[in-house]
Amino acid sequence: MTHPQAGALTLGPLLFNWSPEEFKEFYFRMADEAPVDVVYLGEVVCSKRTPFFEPVIVDVIERLEHAGKSVVHSTLGLIMSAREMQAVRDLTGVMEDQLIEANDLSAASLLANKPHVIGPMVNVYNEGTLAYMVARGAVRVCLPGELPGDAIAILAGSVGKKSEIEVQVFGRLPLAISARCYHARARGLPKDNCLYACGDDADGMALETLDGDNFLTVNGTQTMSHSYCNLVAEMAEMRDNGVTHFRLSPHSTDMVAVAEIYRDVLDGKLEAEEADAQLTELVPDAPFSNGFYHGVEGSAFVGGREAAE
Repeated sequence: MTHPQAGALTLGPLLFNWSPEEFKEFYFRMADEAPVDVVYLGEVVCSKRTPFFEPVIVDVIERLEHAGKSVVHSTLGLIMSAREMQAVRDLTGVMEDQLIEANDLSAASLLANKPHVIGPMVNVYNEGTLAYMVARGAVRVCLPGELPGDAIAILAGSVGKKSEIEVQVFGRLPLAISARCYHARARGLPKDNCLYACGDDADGMALETLDGDNFLTVNGTQTMSHSYCNLVAEMAEMRDNGVTHFRLSPHSTDMVAVAEIYRDVLDGKLEAEEADAQLTELVPDAPFSNGFYHGVEGSAFVGGREAAE
């Protein structure tokens, strides 16, 4: 199902806390209907969420693979306990025939000299770091969302065909992760007894400035952009510069429709301007942004709907 010439479309790991029923229904539909080539699965934000999905994860993987999707297993972005470290060791030790996405350096170290993916939460900002990761077995590197387009081009050009380069092109960008749980704090709860407050917000909780403007998004211990990254108009340039994989981040909007739009643009069936108009209808309540790519403030949307609207 891969599209090596047009570019591979990927679905990043779910970053939000959805119910097991919503999780299963979402991935079953993505397996059956969405034109994505690769699907990342795994808890990246908070290990306390993991037990909820364990009863359904095997069925989800089987459904995805039966539909021809490649499955990659994602690790935590911040490891804070011996238990979490052991869980990563267990995952990297048993998954011999499937790729794992390392989202922190400890996981990357455990995967050294094995084929693996480096996730966007690992700070790969220059050619030296990229070359180091590739030399240690990274067959694909998803670059951080804050990189400008010229830096992406330099990095993709420097690695050539030694590794695949992936860039997130849709969805709220992960900006930072902390030991503190902002969702719990906002509800007046301690982190150890958070009551899974993050589950109240399917796409994260809006964070406002003192003036009442939406600024960032809180997702448990994670800080994300308020705007949705939208690089649909920049994909052709990125592909010409060596980017091979284009990542959609899951949200509660119709992700099958989102995937179809991005796939049609990659395949030359849909113009970027019309794609942007369709995406605007699918995501009416949050602005788009592509500022990082164009070297301006990240919340800006160069060439279209402004993030301030």
